[in-house]
Amino acid sequence: MVNEGKRSAESAADGESESKVASMATDTDSHVVMVTGGSGLVGQAIRMHVEQNPRDNETWVFLSSRDGDLRDRKATDAVFEKYQPTHVIHLAAKVGGLFANLSQKVEFYRENVLINDNIMECCRIQKVKKLVSFLSTCIFPDKTTYPIDETMLHNGPPHPSNEGYAYAKRLIDTMNRAYAEEYGCNFTSIIPTNIYGPHDNFSIQNGHVIPGLVHKCYLAKKNGTPFTIWGSGTPLRQFIYSLDLAELTVWVMRDYHSPEPITLSVGEEDEVSIRDVALAVAKAMKFEGEVVFDSEKADGQFKKTADNSKLRKHLPDYKFTTMDDGIQKVVDWFDKNYEAARK
Repeated sequence: MVNEGKRSAESAADGESESKVASMATDTDSHVVMVTGGSGLVGQAIRMHVEQNPRDNETWVFLSSRDGDLRDRKATDAVFEKYQPTHVIHLAAKVGGLFANLSQKVEFYRENVLINDNIMECCRIQKVKKLVSFLSTCIFPDKTTYPIDETMLHNGPPHPSNEGYAYAKRLIDTMNRAYAEEYGCNFTSIIPTNIYGPHDNFSIQNGHVIPGLVHKCYLAKKNGTPFTIWGSGTPLRQFIYSLDLAELTVWVMRDYHSPEPITLSVGEEDEVSIRDVALAVAKAMKFEGEVVFDSEKADGQFKKTADNSKLRKHLPDYKFTTMDDGIQKVVDWFDKNYEAARK
């Protein structure tokens, strides 16, 4: 059951199917699962997943910023009092692009620390059975070896450009262990790689790689202009389709019980170049014009490879959505929802 007090997500994306994870959980008690930041890319994907794979003993509540300011303790208390969650998936955060992170380090640190502290302490006081928080690969040490894994999170300072955000997020991992040791709380965290899917931000200037390329290719096809990609296209990235991440997040909530973080990602063997991604977007969009790689634009970091060995120990046979299939789903969704899509 999904709480409909908030605006409903659209019906599931065409072609989505039943769960690919067989949960080992046998708990039949009634659960109220509250998702903070529930209106964003991952929150909408979780909503799609649980609507397609409902459990009679679970009621899901998806919060947006309209439900309360999670930086404020009284407002956070009120949200917990209203919904009485037994489980919390914590997605809400102050996020922004490079310039914002550079110019507002204090705000990115303070506001995220306030949000996370309020959520964690309310979960402790309300005796929430499970808290799952989201981290990011961008909070890892700036100078490191690859592939990165969960044990390397605190092995050095993050990149100076986002240190306010990064240190606030790193503290989630620290406090998950502290709450477990002192209070016996079942708190953990997830480290996803690059996420893409329906309901993303398709801004060309401020969006992430795949949604930005989808929007740019859409306009190139519409206007009969070249599809121009910034950079040489050689950098490598791991991408995870949002519905896969949603399914794995729900699995973590139900079946992964350790304060140590877990990386949710495709494997190293599925790392792809930006060039391959751009060509896949052009194919999915049925774009037949010229594809141009503007090598005068900066490429950014060549690779940020993450190790998903821990996930594979738990779910060795999990099948991720292929890049071609995932991009086709995103292109189809964007084309269908162009007017309403964030861009």
